[in-house]
This record gives sequence, C-alpha cells and structure tokens, in this order.
Amino acid sequence: MSGHSKWSQIKRQKGVADARRGQLFTKLTREIMVAVKQGGSNPESNFQLRLSVQKAHDSNMPLENIDRAIKRASGGNEASDLTQITLEGYGPNGVAILVEALSDNRNRTIQDVRRLFTRHGGSLGESGCVSWIFESKGVITVESDGSDAEEIALQAIDVGAEDVRTEEGYIEIYTKPQDLEEVRKAIAEQKHVVSAELSQIPKTTMVLGEKEAAQALSLLDHLEELDDVQHAFSNIDFSDATLEKLRGRV
Repeated sequence: MSGHSKWSQIKRQKGVADARRGQLFTKLTREIMVAVKQGGSNPESNFQLRLSVQKAHDSNMPLENIDRAIKRASGGNEASDLTQITLEGYGPNGVAILVEALSDNRNRTIQDVRRLFTRHGGSLGESGCVSWIFESKGVITVESDGSDAEEIALQAIDVGAEDVRTEEGYIEIYTKPQDLEEVRKAIAEQKHVVSAELSQIPKTTMVLGEKEAAQALSLLDHLEELDDVQHAFSNIDFSDATLEKLRGRV
C-alpha cells in the first residue's frame, strides 16, 4: 500500500488538486451524475451518491455545483451518455496500471489511453491482465503532525479500519469498501478528513529506482490529465530515498 501513499504525497506537494481544479470539478460532476443514474437522486438511499457528494465536499466543490449535477442527471439524458470503462495495461518497466474512466465515446477514450501508454514505453493490455493484482478498498486521508498518529490509528481500528499507514503530514486509513462511510464519520468527529474515497490498492508492489519511478509517475500523471479518466492506479513503490529525490524534481 505504501506506493499509493507516496504517490499521493507527491501529488499533494505539486498542488495537483488546486492547479487542475476546473478539471477536478468536471470529473466529480461526472461521478455524481453516474451515481444518480444508477441509484437515484436521494443520497439517503444511494450510497454511491453519498460517497460522491462527500468526495465533492472534501474537494471544496461549491454546493451549487453539486446540486446542479444531481438535477442535471435527474432531469435529462446526459448521464445516460456516460459509460464506465476499465482499461488495463503495463507501464514502463512492467508496472501494472488500472485505469477507470467515464466517457461518452468509448473508442476515443481507448485511443487516448493507448496513445499515452505507447508514448511512455508501456502497452495497453487485455481485460483481466492486471486487475487481479488490485483490490477495492476505502481510503481515508487525515491530516496529522505525527504526534496524534497512534491515537488516530487506534480509533480507526476500533471502528473497523483494516490498516493504517503514517506518512509525513498525514495518515491514510484503509477499510473494506462497505465500511468506508462508517469509519469516515467516526474519524471526522475528532480529526479533519482530507479525503475519503474508494480506491484500487495493489496486493503486491513493484519497487523502482528514481529514474524508473519518474517514468511510471509521468505516465500516471498524463493519464489523469485526460478528461475521460477518473482514476489511474498502479502497483509502483519506491524507497524513501527515491521519494526525496522525486520531490526535488517537483
């Protein structure tokens, strides 16, 4: 799981969420609209919608944008045009990559993703080629200066968390997908929750050196820059020494 944490740390340092806020809101809007399409517009009875709305709140998306997305999905066919797509492949040095997308044009999305894989020395694979490496988990990120790490970890485990990892400046809490909401609520009563979302976490990781890690992270960044791509997951991992060197390249 540490690769997930370290890449998240690099992205936070780069300020990706702020720099691409407009694109982020577009992706969140799509998630909300698809959740409404699948389970209705009432968050009380639609877990996926509750999760998507909470994620939008955590990303400081204005309330009027959230309401507008729900109304658009409830009153029109726009959400019906969006198709969920999962693509799998291998990045540079054989890193496993899983891509989740929402698109109104499947062929365009596949072509765009394949182009990036090829450009970065990877290749798009067949369905199932790497998905077996990943498992769905809830991931909750909490700000921490380290002094309260043990307290947060014990609290999280008490309310159902499976694992807790402490990184510089924050803590990541891992849960079963069905436990994400309950654990998040319990933690939020005491600490500021930066984000809470469902993620694909690798069961095994591939440790790369500085050059190889930079190549793989470049592909992941470019994939997430695509409008249709919601998430790009990998089994990359690297040492703390490599992390420090990668920070210097930010």
